[in-house]
Amino acid sequence: MEVNVYNIKGEDTGRKVTLNESIFGIEPNDHAIYLDVKQFMANQRQGTHKSKERSEISGSTRKIGRQKGGGGARRGDMNSPVLVGGARVFGPKPRDYFFKLNKKVKTLARKSALSYKAQNDAIVVVEDFTFEAPKTKDFVAMTKNLKVSDKKLLVILPEANKNVYLSARNIEGTNVQTISGLNTYRVLNAGVVVLTENSLKAIDNILI
Repeated sequence: MEVNVYNIKGEDTGRKVTLNESIFGIEPNDHAIYLDVKQFMANQRQGTHKSKERSEISGSTRKIGRQKGGGGARRGDMNSPVLVGGARVFGPKPRDYFFKLNKKVKTLARKSALSYKAQNDAIVVVEDFTFEAPKTKDFVAMTKNLKVSDKKLLVILPEANKNVYLSARNIEGTNVQTISGLNTYRVLNAGVVVLTENSLKAIDNILI
């Protein structure tokens, strides 16, 4: 699949690049995507939730009612879960939500996400660029020139570029990532993926 290469002024450079069929042209695997997104979302969780159990409640341990004949549930003391202000049974405890996912599954998921974008014509390739200084208006002008200003953007750079990152930081719905930060969730969450020529080469090296 060939796509045109544009500059940041939105002009067609007259050059074309070929999207690697083994990355952008595979049959997407939805289950691999599900697992990778699930792992990404799980890793965002702090896991610091906590409720007190019976042994952790501060209260009298005096038996507050007789064992039988009261007409209700047995309750040994004020810390009983059946009373208001008592403990919680099987409440949440701090935990780590991480789970292992094989590298081949993660690679397949990223390829599948990129293939979906290619199928939907949601990939724009621009020649490598930078800004002389961090200016949001320069980045906005670029998105308007490329006719993607009304889309949720994922801009993928081959390496960190402070000026580009700072220029896009305050724009809602825009995410600038390096190749090392490329993941399935961010690709799927974007309406359009903007790739530079060197990013495209780096993706070939990483995912093949």
